[in-house]
Amino acid sequence: GGSRYVPEKDIEFIHQALVLGVRDYINKTGFKNVHLGLSGGIDSAVVACLAADAIGPQNVTTIALPTEYNSSESYDLALKLTENLGCDFFSVPINDPFKSILKSYEETFGKAEFSLMHENLQARLRGDILMMFSNQNNSLLLTTGNKSEYATGYSTLYGDMCGGLAPIADLLKNQVYDLARYYNKEYELIPQRIIDREPSAELRPNQKDSDSLPDYAILDRTVENLVCLKKKPRGDIEKWALKALFRSEFKRWQAPPILKISSHAFGQGRRMPIAHQAIY
Repeated sequence: GGSRYVPEKDIEFIHQALVLGVRDYINKTGFKNVHLGLSGGIDSAVVACLAADAIGPQNVTTIALPTEYNSSESYDLALKLTENLGCDFFSVPINDPFKSILKSYEETFGKAEFSLMHENLQARLRGDILMMFSNQNNSLLLTTGNKSEYATGYSTLYGDMCGGLAPIADLLKNQVYDLARYYNKEYELIPQRIIDREPSAELRPNQKDSDSLPDYAILDRTVENLVCLKKKPRGDIEKWALKALFRSEFKRWQAPPILKISSHAFGQGRRMPIAHQAIY
């Protein structure tokens, strides 16, 4: 005999589904609190908003984990977002442990030029600290990777993939942007600069996602074609993406549970061999 509001846009359905999924998962696993690494980027900003929606901002802790490669703007944007949300915010600089571990490694194996090893070490140190917080506070760590990154292996195993739930790992990058704009439809909850600035992992000087990945608009279409529609690759970018997809399957088998909102999500329902040989 009653009525209820029916969303008009797909992004509203996605928002409702993800909030419900986060809330149910947290409640059914017995956790009361969650936390996440907050970088000043779009992905972690959206995950923080979803968590605050799901269980209330008073139950959400955000943690910045900067090194010398993180800009002061990233810190300021992360802090501003938490002020807008009403979440707790802490900063744990990791520059000293990063240099200490690197020094110990080089004493045995020799000095190494800056490489992917240095980038991944930063991500794994962040994962260690976030899991320490989880153990000490019985808090569930939310990981912040999206589907476009997971598809290409643009993520660090035991680093930014650490966590107990991956809320946006079935969202393409541009869907993450759509969700951020949805959150800002009435007022600027997410600082607009987070949405406008060029994506960067900030693991080395002047790094941009575009250094390693195609433009996200192109990559998203590619992931949709290869993963959801299961089409054969066409063109160089899709062939490159398929090889990256095959090469990184072992990572996704070790990823946290993913909330499914598409026709074909990564996770235990997607039974693919761990090892592939690309034929295209």
